[in-house]
Amino acid sequence: MQTIIPAPLRALRCVKVAEKTGLSKTHIYRLISQGKFPKPTHLSERVSVWFEHDIDAWLADKFAA
Repeated sequence: MQTIIPAPLRALRCVKVAEKTGLSKTHIYRLISQGKFPKPTHLSERVSVWFEHDIDAWLADKFAA
């Protein structure tokens, strides 16, 4: 029997999401408002993060299209 170890969740702040996708922060938020980009999770009133696996899936869909 093989044990599957889940990958750890990694949260990315907007600057890292912008670096990973090549998009500007402004464009990321524009796409979110259009429903074309994953919404962030709010950790606090001033801190929003995206799960890296959501960004990876979004990029994979873009490359597949």
